[in-house]
Amino acid sequence: MPFSATDIRDRVLYCDRDILVLDKPTGLPVHAGTKIQQHLEELLDLVAFDAPEPPRLAHRLDKDTSGCLVMGRHAEALVRLGRLFAAHRVDKLYWAVVIGRPPQDAGRIDLPLLKIAGETGARMEVDAAGKSAITDYAVLATAGGWSWLALRPHTGRTHQLRAHCAALGCPIIGDAIYGPERPPRQRLHLHARAIRLPYDPAAGPLVVMAPVPAAMAGTGFDGAAAAPPFGD
Repeated sequence: MPFSATDIRDRVLYCDRDILVLDKPTGLPVHAGTKIQQHLEELLDLVAFDAPEPPRLAHRLDKDTSGCLVMGRHAEALVRLGRLFAAHRVDKLYWAVVIGRPPQDAGRIDLPLLKIAGETGARMEVDAAGKSAITDYAVLATAGGWSWLALRPHTGRTHQLRAHCAALGCPIIGDAIYGPERPPRQRLHLHARAIRLPYDPAAGPLVVMAPVPAAMAGTGFDGAAAAPPFGD
């Protein structure tokens, strides 16, 4: 189903003269591509508001990942944001619902990932020849054979969180690439829950949170009892 102007405008989480943060819906690619009928970049005129140009993406999320997506509202802001992301100064917090339970309540996944070409597209595999990939995780809740995880990536590899959760023995629900079901019966339960940007040193870091998607909340956890993001 195509996304309308109202769908997109209602998902604006934060907007000032420099930055716009959108709660990207699952299922909407950010860029154009083969067999893609609608993508986010073609809808950004809808959230230009008072700016002469539409905002531009400062980073990206996979098609099936929802949540906080940061954009610059003018060229200078986009350059500044690009430097922050390149320097790994932006903190990202994801929530995922996974099958099973990790061996520990919290830990670090430090496993290099190598991109492997396949008949249905590329996938990431744990391989010593791959690029460094590091993810911290913590169990927020468990129920019915599922676990809610908080995930904080320290690197930005393709499919990093999906591949790392699978390597942990806990694939994300709805993962058509790294999960046990192909095709899966549910949507990917991976959500960019919060982001922290040290954009303006005088004002302190900007923290923005995206609400839990209905499909994930339907698994029995709404996040109300979770610790505040970036409480460390």
